[in-house]
Amino acid sequence: MFIVVPLSAVAAPYAAMVIDARTGEVLHSRNADTRLHPASLTKMMTLYIAFEAVERGEISLDTMVRVSANAAAEPPSKLGLKSGQRIKLRYLIRAAAVKSANDAATAIGEAIEGSEAAFAQRMNRTAKALGMSRTTFRNMHGLTTEGHLSTARDMTTLGRHLLYDYPQYYNLFSRRSTDAGVREVANTNRRLLAAYKGADGIKTGYTRAAGFNLVASAERGNERVIATVFGGQSSAWRNARVAELLDMGFRRAPNQVAARKPEKPTYTAESGAAGKTIRILTAVKKSLRPKLRPGSTEEPAPMLVAMQDDIKQALEEAQEVSTPAPDTAAPAPDIPENVTLASVAPSASITPRIRPKTIAEQAVAPATEREVVTRVSTSGGRHWGINVGRYSSRYKAERVLLQTALLEMDTLDGSLRKVVQRSAGFDANFLGLTRETADLACRRLQARQVTCFMVGPPPG
Repeated sequence: MFIVVPLSAVAAPYAAMVIDARTGEVLHSRNADTRLHPASLTKMMTLYIAFEAVERGEISLDTMVRVSANAAAEPPSKLGLKSGQRIKLRYLIRAAAVKSANDAATAIGEAIEGSEAAFAQRMNRTAKALGMSRTTFRNMHGLTTEGHLSTARDMTTLGRHLLYDYPQYYNLFSRRSTDAGVREVANTNRRLLAAYKGADGIKTGYTRAAGFNLVASAERGNERVIATVFGGQSSAWRNARVAELLDMGFRRAPNQVAARKPEKPTYTAESGAAGKTIRILTAVKKSLRPKLRPGSTEEPAPMLVAMQDDIKQALEEAQEVSTPAPDTAAPAPDIPENVTLASVAPSASITPRIRPKTIAEQAVAPATEREVVTRVSTSGGRHWGINVGRYSSRYKAERVLLQTALLEMDTLDGSLRKVVQRSAGFDANFLGLTRETADLACRRLQARQVTCFMVGPPPG
Protein backbone atom coordinates (compact mmCIF):
# COMPACT_ATOMS: atom_id res chain seq x y z
CA MET A 1 0.00 0.00 0.00
CA PHE A 2 1.39 3.37 -0.98
CA ILE A 3 0.57 6.65 0.76
CA VAL A 4 0.95 9.91 -1.14
CA VAL A 5 1.90 12.86 1.07
CA PRO A 6 2.16 16.52 0.14
CA LEU A 7 5.60 17.74 -0.89
CA SER A 8 5.69 20.18 2.03
CA ALA A 9 5.30 17.30 4.47
CA VAL A 10 8.52 15.64 3.27
CA ALA A 11 10.98 17.51 5.46
CA ALA A 12 14.58 18.10 4.46
CA PRO A 13 17.23 17.66 7.17
CA TYR A 14 16.72 20.20 9.95
CA ALA A 15 19.39 22.52 11.37
CA ALA A 16 19.28 25.68 13.46
CA MET A 17 21.53 28.32 14.93
CA VAL A 18 20.91 31.35 17.19
CA ILE A 19 23.52 33.97 18.10
CA ASP A 20 23.78 37.27 19.90
CA ALA A 21 24.57 39.47 16.88
CA ARG A 22 26.45 42.01 19.01
CA THR A 23 29.13 39.53 20.11
CA GLY A 24 28.69 36.45 17.92
CA GLU A 25 28.03 34.32 21.03
CA VAL A 26 26.14 31.11 20.22
CA LEU A 27 22.85 30.93 22.15
CA HIS A 28 21.47 27.75 20.55
CA SER A 29 22.53 25.27 17.89
CA ARG A 30 21.29 22.03 16.42
CA ASN A 31 23.01 20.25 13.54
CA ALA A 32 24.65 23.65 12.93
CA ASP A 33 27.70 22.18 11.16
CA THR A 34 25.80 19.73 8.93
CA ARG A 35 26.37 20.53 5.26
CA LEU A 36 22.96 21.10 3.66
CA HIS A 37 21.46 22.83 0.63
CA PRO A 38 21.26 26.59 1.32
CA ALA A 39 18.84 27.38 -1.54
CA SER A 40 18.39 31.15 -1.95
CA LEU A 41 20.32 31.93 1.23
CA THR A 42 23.10 31.77 -1.35
CA LYS A 43 22.06 35.22 -2.56
CA MET A 44 23.32 36.67 0.72
CA MET A 45 26.85 36.00 -0.54
CA THR A 46 26.01 37.29 -4.03
CA LEU A 47 24.82 40.53 -2.45
CA TYR A 48 27.77 40.73 -0.05
CA ILE A 49 30.19 40.60 -3.00
CA ALA A 50 28.10 43.14 -4.93
CA PHE A 51 28.35 45.58 -2.00
CA GLU A 52 32.07 44.88 -1.77
CA ALA A 53 32.58 45.49 -5.49
CA VAL A 54 30.73 48.81 -5.33
CA GLU A 55 32.78 49.92 -2.32
CA ARG A 56 36.04 49.04 -4.10
CA GLY A 57 35.12 50.87 -7.29
CA GLU A 58 34.86 47.75 -9.46
CA ILE A 59 31.32 48.68 -10.46
CA SER A 60 28.74 51.29 -9.46
CA LEU A 61 25.10 51.12 -8.48
CA ASP A 62 24.23 53.00 -11.68
CA THR A 63 26.22 50.73 -14.01
CA MET A 64 23.96 49.54 -16.81
CA VAL A 65 24.20 45.75 -16.79
CA ARG A 66 23.47 43.83 -19.98
CA VAL A 67 21.38 40.74 -19.22
CA SER A 68 22.80 37.58 -20.80
CA ALA A 69 20.77 34.77 -22.31
CA ASN A 70 22.01 32.59 -19.44
CA ALA A 71 20.65 34.98 -16.82
CA ALA A 72 17.34 35.49 -18.61
CA ALA A 73 16.81 31.71 -18.81
CA GLU A 74 17.03 31.12 -15.04
CA PRO A 75 13.86 29.50 -13.63
CA PRO A 76 11.59 31.23 -11.09
CA SER A 77 11.66 32.95 -8.78
CA LYS A 78 12.69 35.63 -11.27
CA LEU A 79 12.24 39.27 -12.18
CA GLY A 80 11.43 38.46 -15.82
CA LEU A 81 14.53 39.95 -17.45
CA LYS A 82 15.03 39.55 -21.20
CA SER A 83 18.23 38.60 -22.99
CA GLY A 84 20.03 41.75 -24.16
CA GLN A 85 18.06 43.99 -21.79
CA ARG A 86 20.06 46.66 -19.93
CA ILE A 87 19.23 47.50 -16.32
CA LYS A 88 20.98 49.35 -13.50
CA LEU A 89 22.86 47.27 -10.95
CA ARG A 90 20.87 48.87 -8.11
CA TYR A 91 17.65 47.32 -9.45
CA LEU A 92 19.26 43.90 -9.77
CA ILE A 93 20.41 44.14 -6.15
CA ARG A 94 16.90 45.06 -4.99
CA ALA A 95 15.35 42.19 -6.96
CA ALA A 96 17.84 39.65 -5.57
CA ALA A 97 17.49 40.85 -1.98
CA VAL A 98 13.71 41.35 -1.86
CA LYS A 99 12.18 39.19 -4.59
CA SER A 100 14.96 36.56 -4.44
CA ALA A 101 15.09 36.70 -8.24
CA ASN A 102 17.39 34.11 -9.79
CA ASP A 103 17.81 36.00 -13.07
CA ALA A 104 18.85 39.13 -11.19
CA ALA A 105 21.37 37.24 -9.06
CA THR A 106 22.92 35.67 -12.15
CA ALA A 107 23.16 39.04 -13.90
CA ILE A 108 24.91 40.50 -10.84
CA GLY A 109 27.53 37.77 -10.80
CA GLU A 110 28.18 37.98 -14.53
CA ALA A 111 28.47 41.77 -14.40
CA ILE A 112 31.13 41.62 -11.68
CA GLU A 113 33.17 38.58 -12.70
CA GLY A 114 32.10 37.77 -16.27
CA SER A 115 30.79 34.23 -15.73
CA GLU A 116 29.06 31.99 -13.22
CA ALA A 117 32.21 29.90 -12.70
CA ALA A 118 34.42 32.93 -12.02
CA PHE A 119 31.89 34.43 -9.64
CA ALA A 120 31.52 31.14 -7.78
CA GLN A 121 35.29 31.09 -7.27
CA ARG A 122 35.10 34.57 -5.78
CA MET A 123 32.21 33.49 -3.56
CA ASN A 124 34.29 30.62 -2.21
CA ARG A 125 37.34 32.79 -1.58
CA THR A 126 35.18 35.31 0.25
CA ALA A 127 33.49 32.56 2.27
CA LYS A 128 36.90 31.28 3.34
CA ALA A 129 38.00 34.78 4.35
CA LEU A 130 34.81 35.18 6.42
CA GLY A 131 35.45 31.91 8.25
CA MET A 132 32.68 29.95 6.51
CA SER A 133 34.75 26.77 6.62
CA ARG A 134 32.09 24.27 5.54
CA THR A 135 30.54 26.14 2.62
CA THR A 136 31.05 25.52 -1.10
CA PHE A 137 29.28 27.61 -3.72
CA ARG A 138 28.69 26.54 -7.33
CA ASN A 139 26.35 29.33 -8.45
CA MET A 140 25.10 32.75 -7.41
CA HIS A 141 21.38 31.98 -6.97
CA GLY A 142 21.18 28.78 -4.89
CA LEU A 143 19.31 26.41 -7.21
CA THR A 144 20.23 22.87 -6.29
CA THR A 145 23.56 21.85 -7.78
CA GLU A 146 25.87 19.02 -6.79
CA GLY A 147 28.39 20.22 -4.25
CA HIS A 148 26.60 23.51 -3.56
CA LEU A 149 26.33 23.23 0.23
CA SER A 150 26.52 25.26 3.40
CA THR A 151 25.64 25.06 7.10
CA ALA A 152 23.42 26.89 9.56
CA ARG A 153 26.53 28.17 11.34
CA ASP A 154 28.14 29.51 8.15
CA MET A 155 24.98 31.25 6.97
CA THR A 156 24.51 32.83 10.38
CA THR A 157 28.08 34.11 10.15
CA LEU A 158 27.35 35.56 6.71
CA GLY A 159 24.18 37.25 7.96
CA ARG A 160 26.13 38.92 10.76
CA HIS A 161 28.73 40.21 8.30
CA LEU A 162 26.04 41.65 6.06
CA LEU A 163 24.62 43.50 9.05
CA TYR A 164 27.91 44.96 10.28
CA ASP A 165 30.10 45.18 7.15
CA TYR A 166 27.56 46.96 4.94
CA PRO A 167 25.01 48.67 7.23
CA GLN A 168 24.27 51.25 4.52
CA TYR A 169 22.57 48.53 2.46
CA TYR A 170 20.99 46.51 5.26
CA ASN A 171 17.67 48.38 4.99
CA LEU A 172 17.05 46.47 1.74
CA PHE A 173 16.21 43.32 3.69
CA SER A 174 13.44 44.94 5.71
CA ARG A 175 11.51 46.40 2.76
CA ARG A 176 8.07 44.83 2.34
CA SER A 177 8.27 45.78 -1.35
CA THR A 178 10.59 47.76 -3.61
CA ASP A 179 10.97 49.22 -7.08
CA ALA A 180 13.09 46.81 -9.12
CA GLY A 181 13.24 48.97 -12.23
CA VAL A 182 10.90 46.97 -14.41
CA ARG A 183 8.22 46.54 -11.73
CA GLU A 184 7.43 46.63 -8.03
CA VAL A 185 8.32 43.39 -6.23
CA ALA A 186 7.19 42.03 -2.85
CA ASN A 187 9.51 40.65 -0.16
CA THR A 188 9.54 36.86 0.19
CA ASN A 189 10.00 37.42 3.97
CA ARG A 190 7.16 39.92 4.38
CA ARG A 191 5.04 37.69 6.64
CA LEU A 192 7.73 37.37 9.33
CA LEU A 193 8.62 41.06 8.98
CA ALA A 194 4.99 41.97 9.62
CA ALA A 195 4.35 39.44 12.40
CA TYR A 196 7.49 39.54 14.56
CA LYS A 197 8.29 42.67 16.57
CA GLY A 198 11.72 44.04 15.70
CA ALA A 199 12.34 41.78 12.68
CA ASP A 200 14.27 43.52 9.89
CA GLY A 201 15.70 40.76 7.67
CA ILE A 202 17.39 38.88 6.27
CA LYS A 203 16.80 36.19 3.60
CA THR A 204 14.52 33.28 2.77
CA GLY A 205 15.28 30.24 0.65
CA TYR A 206 13.43 27.23 -0.72
CA THR A 207 14.12 24.30 -2.99
CA ARG A 208 12.75 20.75 -2.83
CA ALA A 209 16.13 19.46 -1.65
CA ALA A 210 16.65 22.22 0.92
CA GLY A 211 13.19 22.64 2.40
CA PHE A 212 12.20 26.06 3.72
CA ASN A 213 15.26 28.01 4.94
CA LEU A 214 15.55 31.40 6.61
CA VAL A 215 18.21 33.62 8.17
CA ALA A 216 16.34 36.16 10.32
CA SER A 217 17.49 39.09 12.39
CA ALA A 218 15.57 41.16 14.94
CA GLU A 219 16.39 44.02 17.27
CA ARG A 220 14.68 44.92 20.54
CA GLY A 221 16.07 47.67 22.69
CA ASN A 222 19.81 47.10 23.12
CA GLU A 223 19.64 43.51 21.95
CA ARG A 224 19.93 42.00 18.47
CA VAL A 225 19.57 38.31 17.68
CA ILE A 226 20.15 36.34 14.47
CA ALA A 227 18.41 32.97 14.00
CA THR A 228 18.84 30.51 11.14
CA VAL A 229 16.69 27.53 10.16
CA PHE A 230 17.38 24.92 7.47
CA GLY A 231 14.87 22.28 6.41
CA GLY A 232 11.55 23.84 7.35
CA GLN A 233 8.44 21.86 6.45
CA SER A 234 6.56 24.86 5.06
CA SER A 235 6.93 28.62 5.04
CA ALA A 236 4.42 28.92 7.91
CA TRP A 237 6.21 26.24 9.97
CA ARG A 238 9.57 27.89 9.23
CA ASN A 239 8.36 31.33 10.31
CA ALA A 240 6.86 29.95 13.51
CA ARG A 241 10.06 28.08 14.35
CA VAL A 242 12.23 31.14 13.66
CA ALA A 243 9.99 33.24 15.90
CA GLU A 244 10.49 30.67 18.69
CA LEU A 245 14.25 30.76 18.18
CA LEU A 246 14.35 34.56 18.20
CA ASP A 247 12.34 34.60 21.42
CA MET A 248 14.81 32.12 22.91
CA GLY A 249 17.68 34.33 21.80
CA PHE A 250 16.23 37.44 23.43
CA ARG A 251 15.66 35.52 26.68
CA ARG A 252 19.24 34.25 26.76
CA ALA A 253 21.08 37.33 25.48
CA PRO A 254 22.29 39.79 28.12
CA ASN A 255 20.64 43.20 28.12
CA GLN A 256 23.92 45.11 28.25
CA VAL A 257 27.03 43.84 26.50
CA ALA A 258 29.93 45.43 24.66
CA ALA A 259 29.47 44.95 20.93
CA ARG A 260 32.33 43.23 19.10
CA LYS A 261 31.87 43.80 15.40
CA PRO A 262 33.34 41.18 13.06
CA GLU A 263 36.33 42.20 10.95
CA LYS A 264 35.92 42.58 7.21
CA PRO A 265 37.76 39.95 5.17
CA THR A 266 41.23 40.61 3.81
CA TYR A 267 42.64 38.94 0.73
CA THR A 268 46.25 38.19 -0.09
CA ALA A 269 47.96 37.13 -3.30
CA GLU A 270 48.65 33.75 -1.71
CA SER A 271 44.96 33.01 -1.14
CA GLY A 272 43.97 34.41 -4.53
CA ALA A 273 42.49 37.78 -5.25
CA ALA A 274 38.79 37.61 -4.63
CA GLY A 275 37.78 39.00 -7.98
CA LYS A 276 40.74 41.39 -7.89
CA THR A 277 39.92 42.18 -4.27
CA ILE A 278 43.44 42.12 -2.88
CA ARG A 279 45.46 43.67 -0.13
CA ILE A 280 47.76 46.21 -1.69
CA LEU A 281 51.28 45.82 -0.32
CA THR A 282 53.56 48.55 -1.60
CA ALA A 283 57.29 48.00 -1.55
CA VAL A 284 58.08 50.99 0.67
CA LYS A 285 56.09 53.58 2.57
CA LYS A 286 58.54 56.41 1.93
CA SER A 287 61.51 56.72 -0.38
CA LEU A 288 64.41 59.05 0.26
CA ARG A 289 65.29 61.46 -2.50
CA PRO A 290 68.82 62.71 -3.18
CA LYS A 291 69.54 66.30 -2.22
CA LEU A 292 71.27 68.81 -4.44
CA ARG A 293 74.99 69.18 -3.87
CA PRO A 294 75.95 72.12 -1.61
CA GLY A 295 76.59 75.29 -3.57
CA SER A 296 75.05 73.89 -6.74
CA THR A 297 73.79 76.59 -9.08
CA GLU A 298 72.51 74.24 -11.73
CA GLU A 299 69.21 75.46 -13.14
CA PRO A 300 66.22 73.10 -13.51
CA ALA A 301 65.54 71.69 -16.96
CA PRO A 302 63.78 74.34 -19.11
CA MET A 303 60.81 72.07 -19.79
CA LEU A 304 60.25 71.48 -16.08
CA VAL A 305 60.40 75.21 -15.39
CA ALA A 306 57.71 75.70 -18.00
CA MET A 307 55.64 72.96 -16.33
CA GLN A 308 55.81 74.44 -12.86
CA ASP A 309 52.47 76.25 -13.03
CA ASP A 310 50.77 73.26 -14.66
CA ILE A 311 52.04 70.88 -11.99
CA LYS A 312 50.80 73.22 -9.27
CA GLN A 313 47.39 73.43 -10.96
CA ALA A 314 47.24 69.65 -11.39
CA LEU A 315 47.93 69.18 -7.70
CA GLU A 316 45.21 71.64 -6.76
CA GLU A 317 42.71 69.94 -9.06
CA ALA A 318 43.58 66.51 -7.68
CA GLN A 319 43.14 67.76 -4.13
CA GLU A 320 39.65 68.97 -5.01
CA VAL A 321 38.62 65.61 -6.48
CA SER A 322 37.24 62.94 -4.26
CA THR A 323 36.42 59.45 -5.31
CA PRO A 324 32.68 59.24 -5.92
CA ALA A 325 31.29 56.66 -3.52
CA PRO A 326 29.11 54.64 -5.88
CA ASP A 327 26.46 54.14 -3.23
CA THR A 328 26.16 57.91 -2.62
CA ALA A 329 27.02 59.40 -6.02
CA ALA A 330 23.34 59.99 -6.75
CA PRO A 331 20.28 59.99 -4.50
CA ALA A 332 20.22 56.26 -3.81
CA PRO A 333 17.06 54.88 -2.26
CA ASP A 334 19.12 51.91 -1.06
CA ILE A 335 20.77 54.04 1.64
CA PRO A 336 18.98 55.46 4.71
CA GLU A 337 18.76 59.24 4.85
CA ASN A 338 20.56 59.44 8.21
CA VAL A 339 23.70 57.71 6.91
CA THR A 340 26.60 60.10 6.48
CA LEU A 341 29.25 59.84 3.81
CA ALA A 342 31.80 58.90 6.41
CA SER A 343 29.73 55.98 7.66
CA VAL A 344 28.80 54.78 4.20
CA ALA A 345 32.24 54.59 2.73
CA PRO A 346 35.12 55.62 5.01
CA SER A 347 37.57 55.46 2.13
CA ALA A 348 35.37 57.30 -0.36
CA SER A 349 37.20 60.60 -0.07
CA ILE A 350 40.88 60.41 -0.88
CA THR A 351 43.12 63.05 0.64
CA PRO A 352 46.60 63.26 -0.86
CA ARG A 353 49.18 61.90 1.55
CA ILE A 354 52.26 62.76 -0.48
CA ARG A 355 53.78 66.15 -1.07
CA PRO A 356 54.39 67.27 -4.66
CA LYS A 357 58.03 66.94 -5.70
CA THR A 358 59.88 70.14 -6.26
CA ILE A 359 61.06 71.12 -9.70
CA ALA A 360 64.61 70.24 -8.70
CA GLU A 361 63.55 66.79 -7.52
CA GLN A 362 61.84 66.06 -10.81
CA ALA A 363 64.82 67.07 -12.94
CA VAL A 364 65.96 63.51 -13.56
CA ALA A 365 66.59 63.59 -17.32
CA PRO A 366 67.45 66.11 -20.01
CA ALA A 367 64.52 67.36 -22.04
CA THR A 368 66.05 65.96 -25.21
CA GLU A 369 65.77 62.30 -24.17
CA ARG A 370 62.91 60.26 -25.57
CA GLU A 371 61.78 58.92 -22.16
CA VAL A 372 61.42 60.83 -18.91
CA VAL A 373 61.26 58.93 -15.61
CA THR A 374 59.61 61.10 -12.97
CA ARG A 375 59.65 58.72 -10.04
CA VAL A 376 62.10 56.08 -8.86
CA SER A 377 60.58 52.60 -8.92
CA THR A 378 60.87 50.07 -6.13
CA SER A 379 58.83 47.52 -8.02
CA GLY A 380 60.74 44.45 -6.82
CA GLY A 381 60.32 42.48 -10.04
CA ARG A 382 56.84 43.66 -10.95
CA HIS A 383 56.50 43.69 -14.71
CA TRP A 384 52.99 45.03 -15.42
CA GLY A 385 51.76 48.55 -15.89
CA ILE A 386 48.85 50.71 -16.97
CA ASN A 387 48.41 53.39 -19.63
CA VAL A 388 46.22 56.42 -18.85
CA GLY A 389 46.24 58.03 -22.27
CA ARG A 390 48.28 59.57 -25.10
CA TYR A 391 48.79 63.32 -25.15
CA SER A 392 50.03 65.96 -27.57
CA SER A 393 52.87 67.17 -25.35
CA ARG A 394 55.14 65.79 -22.67
CA TYR A 395 54.02 68.18 -19.96
CA LYS A 396 50.34 67.27 -20.53
CA ALA A 397 51.24 63.61 -20.03
CA GLU A 398 53.22 64.50 -16.90
CA ARG A 399 50.30 66.48 -15.54
CA VAL A 400 47.86 63.58 -16.04
CA LEU A 401 50.29 61.20 -14.34
CA LEU A 402 50.52 63.47 -11.34
CA GLN A 403 46.74 63.88 -11.09
CA THR A 404 46.15 60.14 -11.48
CA ALA A 405 48.78 59.25 -8.87
CA LEU A 406 47.08 61.53 -6.36
CA LEU A 407 43.63 60.15 -7.17
CA GLU A 408 44.61 56.47 -6.93
CA MET A 409 47.34 56.34 -4.30
CA ASP A 410 46.28 52.98 -2.80
CA THR A 411 47.18 51.01 -5.92
CA LEU A 412 49.73 53.27 -7.63
CA ASP A 413 51.90 54.20 -4.66
CA GLY A 414 55.39 52.82 -5.27
CA SER A 415 54.92 52.56 -9.03
CA LEU A 416 57.09 54.21 -11.67
CA ARG A 417 55.63 57.08 -13.68
CA LYS A 418 56.97 57.18 -17.22
CA VAL A 419 56.27 59.26 -20.31
CA VAL A 420 57.12 57.48 -23.57
CA GLN A 421 57.32 59.45 -26.81
CA ARG A 422 55.55 57.82 -29.74
CA SER A 423 55.10 58.98 -33.30
CA ALA A 424 51.51 60.00 -32.50
CA GLY A 425 52.17 61.64 -29.13
CA PHE A 426 53.31 61.00 -25.57
CA ASP A 427 52.07 57.94 -23.64
CA ALA A 428 51.44 58.36 -19.90
CA ASN A 429 52.30 55.10 -18.13
CA PHE A 430 52.57 53.69 -14.62
CA LEU A 431 54.97 50.74 -14.51
CA GLY A 432 56.32 48.35 -11.89
CA LEU A 433 52.98 46.80 -10.89
CA THR A 434 51.84 43.24 -10.38
CA ARG A 435 49.18 42.01 -12.78
CA GLU A 436 46.54 42.00 -10.02
CA THR A 437 47.42 45.53 -8.90
CA ALA A 438 47.41 46.84 -12.48
CA ASP A 439 44.01 45.26 -13.13
CA LEU A 440 42.58 46.66 -9.87
CA ALA A 441 43.98 50.14 -10.60
CA CYS A 442 42.34 50.17 -14.04
CA ARG A 443 39.01 49.01 -12.61
CA ARG A 444 39.04 51.77 -10.02
CA LEU A 445 40.10 54.44 -12.52
CA GLN A 446 37.52 53.35 -15.08
CA ALA A 447 34.87 53.63 -12.36
CA ARG A 448 35.87 57.31 -12.19
CA GLN A 449 35.55 57.65 -15.97
CA VAL A 450 39.35 57.71 -16.43
CA THR A 451 40.66 56.01 -19.58
CA CYS A 452 42.93 53.13 -18.62
CA PHE A 453 44.27 49.87 -20.04
CA MET A 454 46.83 47.36 -18.82
CA VAL A 455 50.36 47.14 -20.24
CA GLY A 456 51.89 43.64 -20.12
CA PRO A 457 55.53 42.70 -19.68
CA PRO A 458 57.76 42.71 -22.79
CA PRO A 459 57.98 39.35 -24.58
CA GLY A 460 60.93 37.12 -23.85
